[in-house]
Amino acid sequence: MKFGKKASAVAAAGALATVTIFAVGSSPAVAQAAPAPAASDPPITHEENPRVPEGAAWTEAYFPSSDGSGVVLHADVLRPANLPATAKTPVILSVGPYFAHAGQTGPEGWDRVGPSARFQDFVDGAHLMARGYTFVMVDLRGFGGSTGCLDWVGPGEQADVRAAIKWSAGQRWSTGKVGMYGKSYDAVTGLVGNDLKLPSLKAVVAQEPVWNMYNYLFSNEVPRPNVTGTPEAYNSIATMPPMSDDSDRYKAAAEYETSHPQCLSDNIANNNNPDLDSAYWKARDLAAHARGTSTPLFVTQGMIEPNTKPEAAEQYLDNHHGRERGWLGQWEHVRGNDVDANGRLSQGRAGWFDEVMRFYDQYLRGTKPSVNDPAYAIEDSLGHWRAQPTWPVTTSSYEARLSSGRYVDDGGAAAPSAGAADRGRWDMERAPLSEPLSGAEKNAAKRGDAAASSFWTWSTPASRTLRLTGTPRITLNAGTTGNVMVRLWDVAPDGTATKFDENVALLKRSGQISFDLKSTDWTFAQGHRLGVQIGTITSNGWRDVPSGHTITVSGARLALDVLDPRLDVPTQGDRSPYLDQYLAANTTTLSDVGNGTFPLRVSRGR
Repeated sequence: MKFGKKASAVAAAGALATVTIFAVGSSPAVAQAAPAPAASDPPITHEENPRVPEGAAWTEAYFPSSDGSGVVLHADVLRPANLPATAKTPVILSVGPYFAHAGQTGPEGWDRVGPSARFQDFVDGAHLMARGYTFVMVDLRGFGGSTGCLDWVGPGEQADVRAAIKWSAGQRWSTGKVGMYGKSYDAVTGLVGNDLKLPSLKAVVAQEPVWNMYNYLFSNEVPRPNVTGTPEAYNSIATMPPMSDDSDRYKAAAEYETSHPQCLSDNIANNNNPDLDSAYWKARDLAAHARGTSTPLFVTQGMIEPNTKPEAAEQYLDNHHGRERGWLGQWEHVRGNDVDANGRLSQGRAGWFDEVMRFYDQYLRGTKPSVNDPAYAIEDSLGHWRAQPTWPVTTSSYEARLSSGRYVDDGGAAAPSAGAADRGRWDMERAPLSEPLSGAEKNAAKRGDAAASSFWTWSTPASRTLRLTGTPRITLNAGTTGNVMVRLWDVAPDGTATKFDENVALLKRSGQISFDLKSTDWTFAQGHRLGVQIGTITSNGWRDVPSGHTITVSGARLALDVLDPRLDVPTQGDRSPYLDQYLAANTTTLSDVGNGTFPLRVSRGR
């Protein structure tokens, strides 16, 4: 899909962008501080409370949100214990629902109150205290020690992010320069921070975020199985009991929902609206709101992520006009420093904390990096890493004209798998670890054109290795109402096929519809074909209502961005462990591969 600046010419693919150092003024802009709270208790160190990271001094603070609603936000502050209370440092800020003293998604069995350990891996692994940074964790409204109703990244939570950035920049111990750090929900709030265009926010690190909040609950008006369960899960986190030794003020805020039960019911009702054009969802379209933003941004995204999927990622990055860094590859919902049970890096690339701190040091301190890190480091579907100046980089783009056909919108005529009805009670941290093809789906795919629930179009074999990148987009004419699912398959000469991309849509009326599939970075070996499957929704990844209609499809076109792998610039990185798990779960053997009707090519005339 084309959004503009990212559809780069071939010349851009062969060279890495040189990092330019932003000038650092002698007097940084400092946001106005919120009214000072009452004097807090003296800082608590690790020696006094083992829940406090080594080298840190912990205090708590309260300040109002920025929307005039009366919501009061709670913050846990970790300062270098060896510095005076007024020593000015840059601030790294995390804002989210997971910082309650009792635990991230539920009580964790702590025997005394203390700051959340959610990002202690970052505090310790990046040596934040020794480096002279302050780390601030702010509870979004409705969570932890903050009052108010949870708001699924809506205007209320966006006001909380604004307040947290301004408060962090305005403290007497702050240089006025703030960076944001997070993964999953607190990566989303980093995207919000960028969208707010605040001068005190100098850098954002966002790992595995949701780029448009609608996409976590719906796909083009088809509900996902967690459409009700995810709001229920966050209601549960919001009502987590405080710890017995929390302060009275913290306890009162943690029990806010007891006297405001509408917070919980409204959260479920509001998030069950499938209309992506509604004012509710437009307010939560972070990719659209990123237009014209320029905060330096460092992101990670698993292209085969089963949780926070690569949907609207390209749109967000294209709308963002500032400096960008990214790790993109074939992993699940993991942090850059995570390791698997065998000690292998989950994302496959070494040096996460070092690279992140070079990024923060550059934009929060003005320190020139000692290493020329690539703007984007990308692992393709073969486990090979390359460096690029941006993402996506494309050699050529074209539309593949697909065959006409028909299918019965019967949901595959198969009963949901055991437990499918309650699969949806998850938050972004406790979501399914994989979404494998079911036996029924594999059997339907094997039958190819003989199956009534879908029809296929095949490309001709690739004359040489090529890569599909960016965001494929499907356009088709439907003869009647119902549901449609589009899947892309990598088909080897022997019929072995891997499903690598998909999306669905509700057909509310007959006529033309267009929608994006997930962003991808998939390499086709010479002789492989692209298989395009169009049909009813057979996946438990959605909670559709089959119409029973026979749906005729005509005029289908698939927009593809293609990159020539011969232009790759290698960079360090190993095969991410999840890639083999994904391949095993999403590969079958097709028996009815038809003749190719469109080319799978790098560019015209080649």
